[in-house]
Amino acid sequence: MTIRLGFGFYHHMLTPANYAFARQCGATHAVVHLVDYFGSAREAQAADNQPVGSDRGWGVARGSDARWTREALAALKAELAAHDLELAAIENFDPAHWYDVLLDGPRRDEQVERIKGILRDLGAVGVPVMGYNFSIAGVASRISGPYARGGAESVGMDGVDETPIPHGMVWNMVYDPAAYDASRTLPTIGHGTLWDRLDRFLDDVLPVAEEAGVRLALHPDDPPTPFVRGQPRLVHQPHLYDRLVERHPSPACALEFCLGSLAEMTEGDVYRATERHAAAGRLGYVHFRNVRGKAPHYMETFVDDGDLDMPRIVDILHRAGYDGVIIPDHTPLMTAPGGWHAGMAYAMGYMRALLQTVGSR
Repeated sequence: MTIRLGFGFYHHMLTPANYAFARQCGATHAVVHLVDYFGSAREAQAADNQPVGSDRGWGVARGSDARWTREALAALKAELAAHDLELAAIENFDPAHWYDVLLDGPRRDEQVERIKGILRDLGAVGVPVMGYNFSIAGVASRISGPYARGGAESVGMDGVDETPIPHGMVWNMVYDPAAYDASRTLPTIGHGTLWDRLDRFLDDVLPVAEEAGVRLALHPDDPPTPFVRGQPRLVHQPHLYDRLVERHPSPACALEFCLGSLAEMTEGDVYRATERHAAAGRLGYVHFRNVRGKAPHYMETFVDDGDLDMPRIVDILHRAGYDGVIIPDHTPLMTAPGGWHAGMAYAMGYMRALLQTVGSR
């Protein structure tokens, strides 16, 4: 059993220079986001010539169909392999592909079939894990500032965003510019309703994932509060992961185990949860991130400087026989040329050192 060091790439980062950077940092595996979004309202407006307000989040979900074909996935895997990186997972479905799965809308069944096709294509290409976040609000309530050691820029949370989600938007993105209407908002639902939607989705797709040899790995809520923007959250406490695996005891039902999100939760023991789920073989892959504080008031830190004992986490994974990938998630921006690269290199170096000494404690 081997813990392998991976690197997370967004689509715009899929370049030879970034592949070289990841390899130079010691990565052997890649986790890739294919979701296409525009990082600002200005970019979204330029793209679709629609009036844009600050409530449009990350911009417009494009569907990016060309990126999700079997041929494109095979080409991506070959491109990474040519740079000595193995494609370990794809992370996050595009909201344009499954918004009515999340909202239980009229195109729900059609979109489930689309997801089944993606899973079959991933299996045919040999991508073993598909990470996903079953969330209506997505990542919201974040703030940024000089919160990490030495004043490095990082992100955190200082209270819950209660702004209602406009119609036509899900997962912090506009899924259909024609449907977007800031004068209307999504109705609030209860936790039971959201769990029912997840259960129905997994009942539909897990048999296909099993047949394809692909594991669906669920990310915990980020941030982990019971509600965000008036919408319920699924896994906002560690015990809710137990609910998932008890309801869906399929080998294809796995966890996208984000240590930072788990550490932000107000209940439970992260170390015990890591040991139990790793020993049971439930981890699809691990987001290696550290924080200080608990939701709804926390700040992300350098990987060696938060509340979590990260050497202890790696030792637990090793002793539990975890055979999979760990990747850095977010990292503070260092005050240096190429601040993001410097922060990522710091995190990767620390993680690589831990893997070289694992089992020596």
